[in-house]
Amino acid sequence: MSSVSGVSGSTSSLATSRTTIADNFDTFLQMLITQLKNQNPLEPMDTNQFTQQLVQFTSVEQQLKTNEFLEAMMLTSQNTVNAQAVGYVGKTVTASGATTDLVDGAAAWVYRIDSPAENTTVTIKDANGNTVYTDQLSLSAGTDHIVWDGTTSTGERLSGGRFTITIDARDANGTYVPVTTEIRGVVEGIDVSGKEPYVMIGDLRLPLSSITAVQRTPASGSGGGAD
Repeated sequence: MSSVSGVSGSTSSLATSRTTIADNFDTFLQMLITQLKNQNPLEPMDTNQFTQQLVQFTSVEQQLKTNEFLEAMMLTSQNTVNAQAVGYVGKTVTASGATTDLVDGAAAWVYRIDSPAENTTVTIKDANGNTVYTDQLSLSAGTDHIVWDGTTSTGERLSGGRFTITIDARDANGTYVPVTTEIRGVVEGIDVSGKEPYVMIGDLRLPLSSITAVQRTPASGSGGGAD
């Protein structure tokens, strides 16, 4: 897992640094002992100089130990997040976004709108950007959902694919009303190969941070056209 290997890489780098510091410190001590043995009694070495060098070595060693402790904390935290993410498998989640998959005859989106929009155009496009479905709706303020059964505007029934929804909401005066769009689906797996876990909904990979709600998956779902 890259999230773990990233930390492992840093830990390996720290270990290398510690080895280098240790080797340099041993070399420094050997040189110091040699100088002390062969110093001129009439011109002894400046003890302040090598004492300062000893202090510098100690400071670097302490910093490396601090870094190792922080890296261990990061690794523990990442493992905890990954373990928690596994708990999403089998759950129905809602996540920010407008693109989802048509699975088992249904593609579902959740939307939030703050004020009524009497004149709303819903457009659904396929992965190539082609418009496959449009509808005119009247939306009430609040949170609701749109479920599309894969039937195109020409009557063709699609069995699968990835689709993106656009909601152009207008009030009675024709003023644009902002709409927040989310997607909903059942988590089939978790990908922890990156710095952040991703939930797998069909072929979709959604970052864990994009999830806004988690629910128990009902025993049976309901399909239907866009409503």
